[in-house]
Amino acid sequence: MSNQYVSPKIWVNETSGDNKWANINSPESGARYDKALPVGKHAFQLYSLATPNGQKVTILFEELLALGIKEAEYDAYLINIGDSEQFSSGFVGVNPNSKIPALLDKSGDEDVNVFESASILVHLAEKFGHFLPKDGAARTQTFNWLFWAQGSAPFLGGGFGHFYAYADEKQEYPINRFAMEAKRQLDVLDKQLAKNTFVSGEEYTIADIAIWPWYGNLVLGKLYDAAEFLQVETYTHVVRWAKMIELREGVQRGRIVNRSSGEKWEQLSERHSAGDIDKVLKLKP
Repeated sequence: MSNQYVSPKIWVNETSGDNKWANINSPESGARYDKALPVGKHAFQLYSLATPNGQKVTILFEELLALGIKEAEYDAYLINIGDSEQFSSGFVGVNPNSKIPALLDKSGDEDVNVFESASILVHLAEKFGHFLPKDGAARTQTFNWLFWAQGSAPFLGGGFGHFYAYADEKQEYPINRFAMEAKRQLDVLDKQLAKNTFVSGEEYTIADIAIWPWYGNLVLGKLYDAAEFLQVETYTHVVRWAKMIELREGVQRGRIVNRSSGEKWEQLSERHSAGDIDKVLKLKP
């Protein structure tokens, strides 16, 4: 084929076109400009965006607060990745990988920065003693599925989602390649949920919290507008689980934090108290 791409001997970063998501990226890490992060009054400072990865952490915070754990109060600041706010010196100081979410835990004698969504989930679950079994097979199963999500979701998001929804042009090979993998992952999850109420067993854990924002939103038709294309309704056990999780108070509250798109009742750019969420949810028709 005359238009087939031929890779050069040495790769060079050449950004072109109007795809802002592609033009943001760079092969170099680190801060691009100096700007301090805001800091609120609570012990936990979250810097994030309501992508599926960001929703994981805000959902866990809201689940902990729903249990009456007042020590889990947090401030959540929106990081606009489209404006490259993840490359500020302040954000890079919390997460040198420049990806949301990033957490600053000020609850102890020494501030602790926590990054990578799974690490934040484990950090908070262990600190407060909820949503992570303390020992035995149940704990191992929770970690199995938590890390399944970490390894699998990039194929769904950066793979399928990018080429199906965000790439400059539709390309058959990558869409087919990642659609097949997305459906294989849904099949893995469906077979697991055929035998269990929740992902890792009969207990709601951080594994569910990690997986729902990606695969739950997908089968509920809230991700990439791809429900029909992937025939998500055929994964009946995943759909059952996704609808059940969606009804949880912590999920309904956590999913809107640091969100700047959608309906008015789904948007809350910053969160500093429970009242902030209450005001937004009251707008729901």
